[in-house]
Amino acid sequence: MSTPTGPASGLPVRMPRPRQPGRHRRPEPLVAPEDAPALVLAVPGAPSSTVRSLAEEVVSIARSELPGLDARIGYLDGDDEEFPSLQSVLAYTGEERTARFEQARAAGADVKAPDGPVAVVVPLLAGPDSALLRQVRQAVMDSRVAAELTDVLGPHPLLAEALHVRLSEAGLARADRARLFTVATAADGIILASVGGDEAVQAAGITGMLLAARLAVPVMAAALDQEGSIASVAEQLRDSGSQQLALAPYLIGPEIDASLLEEAAKEAGCSASEALGPYPAIGKLALAKYTTALGIAPQQAQSSPVR
Repeated sequence: MSTPTGPASGLPVRMPRPRQPGRHRRPEPLVAPEDAPALVLAVPGAPSSTVRSLAEEVVSIARSELPGLDARIGYLDGDDEEFPSLQSVLAYTGEERTARFEQARAAGADVKAPDGPVAVVVPLLAGPDSALLRQVRQAVMDSRVAAELTDVLGPHPLLAEALHVRLSEAGLARADRARLFTVATAADGIILASVGGDEAVQAAGITGMLLAARLAVPVMAAALDQEGSIASVAEQLRDSGSQQLALAPYLIGPEIDASLLEEAAKEAGCSASEALGPYPAIGKLALAKYTTALGIAPQQAQSSPVR
């Protein structure tokens, strides 16, 4: 039986573990700073339940990496009812911050007027797309709140890892070269499909080099939104000796109609893997853009080693 001062005599008492001294001690877990701006994920494309599920999973990953994070979702083509627009999410976030300050002051609290950005807007894009980024910037301007806009998520080694995983899931790449796991349908040439024109192709090419190092096969980027680009790259790969090609979308998913990917795969005469979707790296990269904008540094996410 326990007593008011602790467990009864004879029962073990759990004592707190002392912190390990020296440079090998575990770092204290990072939490979001008090009154930090919200992370607002700017989601392109036509809103749908599938897109919402994807976006919610991405912000859930970000929240799990940074406890206390205020993460929200705004849709570039939202309707402000079922799918709130980016502009309205930013405006509402600003109103909430002002209301909290006024309530605290009315209660007699000694608080400073809020300053700095209301939100950090992270575009849910693997690579640059000037048309979509113009929409994001316009929504930020129209919201009339102080918000900081980050770069897109790529290029980054974690995206090369995600592409590798999606290809292996489709049976188009070896998942583990160290174990000599063979895949009869493994591609010997990869078309990295992007949207956003020449700028996007160049950015995708950087991640493509990282993917090529992982797979030990040639990887070339092409633009889904430029007529003939996919077919031209497919021809170049075949001319260089690749016989079994695969199409790897360098896309999160919402930014393009899935039917365009199917058409591109037919044009290239090959199979395709799934878009990146809510792969864990996407949420980690979105958070990294946010923390970099604020100047706080969580533990850096590392890509899996090349096997």
